[in-house]
Amino acid sequence: MIDYIIKALAFNNEARVYIAHTSQTVAEMVRRHDALPAAAAALGRSASAGAIMGAMLKGNQRLTLRIEGNGPIGKIVIDANAKGEVGGYCDQPHVHFHNTQTGKVDVKAVVGTQGSVRVVKDIGLRELFTSESALVSGEIAEDLAYYFTVSEQVPSAVALGVYINPENEVESAGGFIIQLLPGASEETIAKIEAALAKMPTTVELLHDGKTPEDILDLLAGNDAQILERLPVRFHCQCSYERFARGIVALGEDEIRNMIADGGASAQCHFCNEVYEFDIEQLEILLADAKRNQK
Repeated sequence: MIDYIIKALAFNNEARVYIAHTSQTVAEMVRRHDALPAAAAALGRSASAGAIMGAMLKGNQRLTLRIEGNGPIGKIVIDANAKGEVGGYCDQPHVHFHNTQTGKVDVKAVVGTQGSVRVVKDIGLRELFTSESALVSGEIAEDLAYYFTVSEQVPSAVALGVYINPENEVESAGGFIIQLLPGASEETIAKIEAALAKMPTTVELLHDGKTPEDILDLLAGNDAQILERLPVRFHCQCSYERFARGIVALGEDEIRNMIADGGASAQCHFCNEVYEFDIEQLEILLADAKRNQK
């Protein structure tokens, strides 16, 4: 199944529903960062949420989701846009904890329970829009539900899951976000709460092969209308040209040092891609730096 998000209206048209299947995207992200299971689950939950939040935007708008707790994984950074493109990384992908009571990976232990959730949106204005809330659980979904309710004043239910098989591979990933529209009735709120109470866990749904449409049916039955399907894929904004511009900005002396060292390399945090610059390429960049000084 390809990765995609469905956008829908449900519960008497009083709630927006976004449901994502992100298995391939998360698997690619985890592979690139060689993340251990608990770190992979934290990164995957964050990436799924970021993809959904990107789908809430329009046109060329984009956002950065940053989750930073006091756990050993450090910060998790997700970059997403309205086109379904998502990428990201965590500071320490090689951390893992296993909850012996539940038999599951312990995301809370790697993320921590104190810290912040920060969202920076580029919606095409001169200034970026930044909002922030406290980390409340370290489980990611609960933290984002709190963020939406407190920072964006949009009461929301968030469910995220990553299923990692016994070979420590990402087998499935995704989640959903339900947001109340202004004026939603108490009856609608009660219906949503009842639907959520009888829902299997997100990991169970994904592991059973449920599609976003299946999950929407479980949530709302016939009381839903799909508005759009948006493909999702792993994507990083990095490129040879971007790193080349960065080297030129370092100035002539630094580039000469790189040439004296026989070359240079640069690695992208978001995708771990490595860009090599040999002496000939650096000499071209040195010429560009000289022109910029004139």
